[in-house]
Amino acid sequence: MWWIAPAVVGLLLLAFIGVVIGRAIAFKPKAVSVPVPVKVAFDRKRVEQNLSELIKFKTVSHYEKELEDNAEFERFIERVKTMYPLVHEKCELTRHGDRGLLYKLKGQSRGPCTVLMAHYDVVPAQEEAWQKPPFSGAIEDGYIWGRGTLDTKCTFCGILEALEALLSGGYIPKRDLYLSFAGDEEVTGNSTPSIVEYFKKNNIEIGLVVDEGGAVVENAIPGLKKPCALIGTAEKGIMDLHFKMKSDGGHASTPPAHTIVGKLAKAIVKVEGKTPKARMTPDTKEMFDTLGRHLNFGLKIIFANLWCFKPLLALLGKFIGGEINALLRTTYAFTAMKGSDAANVLPPEAEVIANIRIIPGETCESVVERVRKIINNDSIELYMTEELDPSPSSVTDCEGYEALAETIRECWQGTVVSPYLMIASSDAKHYSLISDKVYRFSPMSLSKDERSMIHGHNERIAVEKMHRIVKFYMRLMLKR
Repeated sequence: MWWIAPAVVGLLLLAFIGVVIGRAIAFKPKAVSVPVPVKVAFDRKRVEQNLSELIKFKTVSHYEKELEDNAEFERFIERVKTMYPLVHEKCELTRHGDRGLLYKLKGQSRGPCTVLMAHYDVVPAQEEAWQKPPFSGAIEDGYIWGRGTLDTKCTFCGILEALEALLSGGYIPKRDLYLSFAGDEEVTGNSTPSIVEYFKKNNIEIGLVVDEGGAVVENAIPGLKKPCALIGTAEKGIMDLHFKMKSDGGHASTPPAHTIVGKLAKAIVKVEGKTPKARMTPDTKEMFDTLGRHLNFGLKIIFANLWCFKPLLALLGKFIGGEINALLRTTYAFTAMKGSDAANVLPPEAEVIANIRIIPGETCESVVERVRKIINNDSIELYMTEELDPSPSSVTDCEGYEALAETIRECWQGTVVSPYLMIASSDAKHYSLISDKVYRFSPMSLSKDERSMIHGHNERIAVEKMHRIVKFYMRLMLKR
């Protein structure tokens, strides 16, 4: 009877292979409805000229408030009022926080409202590194140039252009429509939190929030040939964790056995050598389930059987890093170190900073405690700045998400629409405190090079992409 054990093992192995292959065969794209796109009309030249003009306002936000030009922000707001007369005639405008603008257009009936978000502040630009002046708003060779053309004066302009065009035809939304704009998003200002507090205080029910976030991209995951529209349904937490040490200082000619800089370096090596545990959040799991159905059969075997191959995916992410790794675990990036001002002086104080992006399921406090155990050195002081826990996840089985996904399919036909965990940070996180219908999607297709322009040099947007942004918002508004 010696053959029984090998036979059982063989049968189990065959059963396992059968299950894995069977699941891969059944792992097919889900049927989605793609209605005939609604035809919308607007003045394309007007859109181009208005975005160009908005770019010329230097609405640059700074953490050091004395560097900001408040008068420039006010000039921008006043120009917006004259640029979009119907919006300001039909909507109620209230101001919140330092630079929050909230427009309300009353709907035909009561019910959960729609909130469309953007920010009109921008980050600084190093003019000498640009091919064209960053605040010129130049329109050349089919592109509009300038800081904010991608982040996010394009959507600010697109939302207002869409509403202005619809109002000229007598548009009234089905339910209340809000436009939520911030002039201090880049510096985590109080505008959007103040607006959210207004919603909370007035018990305003929300059916859909759309803010910047994912976009239409190629190669969303290895092997995916189709373009994919990624809708952020949650975002990772973020914090800067400071590692600080003090000493008596002294001259570098008579150093101690280990300087505080060396001890901090050792702490860095320890932290980087201890990879955080992989976590498959609901958002990432749904993304892999959606996108995996469009892969070749070999890759389908993996994504249809994550119950089995999740460790392999986590290991792959650990060694190659990048976006796959960031979707699966908390990440540490040591970005700054400060010590002595002179090479021959032992610093009395030294510090390193890690920018940490926190996976849902963990918190800022839990990460700090884990780091404290890893470095195992009580002489290193740890403290957080700019700390925010991960946002809650939004649902995808609701009218608001379906309206958003349907509009994307209308504007980018043949695109796979998928939720995902956003690894960056946005003002949408504030709305996540009062609603589970908050989505992060920038209505444009972006290449890797274009994504690098955001906060980088030579930021610009193709006029065709700007036109499509307006189409997107018009079609979305007509559904709401």
